[in-house]
Amino acid sequence: MIDNVRTLKDIFAGRPVLCDGAMGTVLYARGVFINRCYDELNLSDPALILSVHEEYLQSGAEILETNTFGANRFRLARHGLASRTAEINQAGVRLARQAADHLKDKQAGDAWVAGSVGPLGVHLEPLGKTGLDEARAAFAEQIAALAEAGADMLMIETMPALNEAREALLAAKEVAPELPVFAMITVDDDSNCLDGSTPSHAAELLTEWGADVIGCNCSTGPTTVLTAIEAMRAVTDVPLVAMPNAGMPRAVEGRNIYLCSPEYMASFARKAIKAGAQYVGGCCGTTPNHIRAMKSAIRAIDAQTRNQARTDSGTEAHGKASAAIETETPPAPLAERSRIGALVAEGTFVTLVEIVSPRGIDCSKEIEGARLLASRGVHAINVPDSPRASARMSAQSLCIQIQQHTGIETVLHYTCRDRNVLSIQSDLLGASSIGLRNILCLTGDPPKLGNYPDATAVFDVDAIGLVNIVRRLNHGLDIGANSIGASTNFTIGVAANPGVPDIEQELRRFAWKVEAGAEYAITQPVFDLRLLESFLRRIEEFRIPVIAGIWPLTSLRNAEFMRNDLRVSMPEEVMQRMAKVESPEAARAEGVRIAQEMLAEARPMVQGVQVSAPFGRYALAADVIASVLPPRPESAA
Repeated sequence: MIDNVRTLKDIFAGRPVLCDGAMGTVLYARGVFINRCYDELNLSDPALILSVHEEYLQSGAEILETNTFGANRFRLARHGLASRTAEINQAGVRLARQAADHLKDKQAGDAWVAGSVGPLGVHLEPLGKTGLDEARAAFAEQIAALAEAGADMLMIETMPALNEAREALLAAKEVAPELPVFAMITVDDDSNCLDGSTPSHAAELLTEWGADVIGCNCSTGPTTVLTAIEAMRAVTDVPLVAMPNAGMPRAVEGRNIYLCSPEYMASFARKAIKAGAQYVGGCCGTTPNHIRAMKSAIRAIDAQTRNQARTDSGTEAHGKASAAIETETPPAPLAERSRIGALVAEGTFVTLVEIVSPRGIDCSKEIEGARLLASRGVHAINVPDSPRASARMSAQSLCIQIQQHTGIETVLHYTCRDRNVLSIQSDLLGASSIGLRNILCLTGDPPKLGNYPDATAVFDVDAIGLVNIVRRLNHGLDIGANSIGASTNFTIGVAANPGVPDIEQELRRFAWKVEAGAEYAITQPVFDLRLLESFLRRIEEFRIPVIAGIWPLTSLRNAEFMRNDLRVSMPEEVMQRMAKVESPEAARAEGVRIAQEMLAEARPMVQGVQVSAPFGRYALAADVIASVLPPRPESAA
């Protein structure tokens, strides 16, 4: 047990400290129904709770919260368990302590146990019938049990109103004055407490009431919590803690899923620490994968701090082997990394054509198609990564064969669907070593969309997290902030979909991709240029070069498939034009004309075009691009 707040300061010495993530999210994922009393599992299934604690410790958490968030008399009464309040809380401490001691026995470092104290789940006076004295008594009962069982500190969290936070704090000071107390509010979309108080006002009062660490948790996600932390830092010198939800939950196949990627939570951790938070972690939706990514971010901050300290003191005498772990190797300027990078950097209109890998081992048709396109002046070839979750020759293999046999540069599409973060890193290091310099970072289609719907997806990270990984490799660092000796020098591209139904979410994710390090974007095929124009207008604040995707239609059936199966916005005028043609040849010619017209209209708005080659018809793609290429010399014709 930590004796007092001075010891707490001594232990952590002002450095960033990582707390754990959500207990309920992991339990739900393991099949525990939401109508169960999760706190009671301390008694009925202690092995399950212990395993969750151990998983968070293995991910790098230093502070474990007990599984007692709702273990107060009021909440437990709903399950007929009010009389077992002390028993449940004490069991929660014992399980967290067992996990922490096991870690210490393995000489893997220390971990600390924080007794979790959540809101009572009832309205207090004057809004409800529960008196403030009753609230304080309930908090005191729970806190006394946590302290008696040996908690190192108390974590009063998710407080919706300041009057409830005050009663919890006063109860802690009365029954466990020896324990450091963290006090966290939860905030709304405007970063205000749910009782309307501003985070600045909350910080002033929590400081006045004696909290040793104050901050914000839960809420609507990282952005609102970060805003609250910044406001708190401006009015108090007390250490701060920030533990947001992993975004807002979204209903997916009947379940509420939190969609913030681990890498985005790692980005939040960096920002929160920069804003003045010492303690960071996660709340609802945060998993061990999120905590692992946040640990990497904190490790990198520690490394940079140590590097700077050695530089300032002039004592960088640890030798090259030690310094290599923490030293970045900046990438070359964008114009020097690849031909695509040079074209993007100088503002030249970029032309790309997509070639899909074959389903077998013979890629001679694809190589000949690339050779044709190179002869027609196309700048580079895009190679998708098993589009629509189909089993095809690896995109990386086709890319290197195209470059070797034709000399034209390629853009490797790389998805997160099939690979964990270790495999991602290995693949990317290999890609760089064999001369692939352009990476398009994608989340990937889930297996259920393809021919093997029972295949297992990985999705350790999404496209945002992948961009972060590639950016780190470009700076000579692996995912653990260890030096890889040199920059991978990738040109980093991302996808965008101006026609997606939830355009607000697409815009948010695009902004996060840019923040993570994206250097250009390629859109999904666009047929309604009004959508493209609107998208470009709305990304002005975080604009990077955008390459428009264009698909030359081959038939009315092709147009119907795009509209109805793929849910692509298809103007009625286009449908009517394709319906009027009388032969397959005429339909393909009309599709090319439509694509050329769209390209001519879109060209002033974008920095390039990617043309798909439908059904392997590379000449059609070349015909579309020919309308924007300069005339070729007769000798090249």
